[in-house]
Amino acid sequence: MKTLSVKLPSQLSGWLSKRSKELGRTQSELVREALEQQRVARDDASCHELMQDMCGTFEGPKDLSTNPKHLKNFGR
Repeated sequence: MKTLSVKLPSQLSGWLSKRSKELGRTQSELVREALEQQRVARDDASCHELMQDMCGTFEGPKDLSTNPKHLKNFGR
């Protein structure tokens, strides 16, 4: 297994330490579980969900993908 060092803010580090004691599990186990949940959730995500943070950040005409005049010479 590969080792990874992560810097955590003190509040998050404190929470992780407390939670691991409550559950009787190591901090590493909890972090691995959280990462695995994120990986699985991302595998099932739609294109929109994956790009959600980019939505609304591009400037241009509203009809860019539907107006034929914008598609002239596309792909050349």
